[in-house]
Amino acid sequence: MIRRILFPVDFSAVCAAMAAYVQRAAGLWGATVSLVHVCDLTSYSGFELYARPGSEIAEEQWNVAKDKLDRFLVPEFPRESSPRILSAGDAASLIAKTAKENQFDLIVMPTHAGRFRRMLLGSTTAKVLDDAECPVLTMQHAESVAPRSPEHRTWVCAIGLASDSVRVLRLAQSAAAEIGAGTSVLHVIAEEGGESESDRKSAKQSESARKRLAELAAAASYGGNVRIVAGPVKETLLSAAKESQADVLVIGRSAPSGFVGRMRDLTYALIRDSVCPVVSV
Repeated sequence: MIRRILFPVDFSAVCAAMAAYVQRAAGLWGATVSLVHVCDLTSYSGFELYARPGSEIAEEQWNVAKDKLDRFLVPEFPRESSPRILSAGDAASLIAKTAKENQFDLIVMPTHAGRFRRMLLGSTTAKVLDDAECPVLTMQHAESVAPRSPEHRTWVCAIGLASDSVRVLRLAQSAAAEIGAGTSVLHVIAEEGGESESDRKSAKQSESARKRLAELAAAASYGGNVRIVAGPVKETLLSAAKESQADVLVIGRSAPSGFVGRMRDLTYALIRDSVCPVVSV
């Protein structure tokens, strides 16, 4: 399933910290890794234009970026086996375009610390999540938190009751099985209102959800454990994944819809707060 991995880099310490994880993941899946960097050729001041033309400045910036990309993480990703791809323009759009046009199976990106971890929206990673058609693996700030290797024992696949969950579950099973990990299914019933109202809703919804989840599991040829929990969706899902000692959390991304794209779902909030890597499909 996963044979070609795209690793976007910006030459930061965060990307360097992610290298060991990407390298290990590629080895487990038997995949190749390509590094992509998108530079901004318009990032010069008006003062510089007094000294020389913009085209000359852009050419120099391109050459500097190419040299950095050629020398970045060479011990981990030798140039002979890990191609370098250099583009210029909007980073998120070009990363997603590169992944699509070159048929990459997975994009691996770190999240950054500080405001990005609290807000997420507006970041390059968030935009890639919106635009990419292939799965995207993201994780918490890799410079300060050592990423866990992906071949641990448990992948948790969080699914809803829509038919698209079959696709998500199939991918989770296949990717986990290739590296010797097991898959368990998690479904959260959203709770609202007072405690007694929530109890009544949960009891009724749990029975209905169990039947529907059995149908989805059968359609995905999944015969493993299915766990149903109730509560606020994001908090309950992350808490249950933590209790299960999940090494990877797999979630579905909704199809883009109008101007806000996938911003209507929980993808960003889950990635922002998850303590384990998240594969969004």
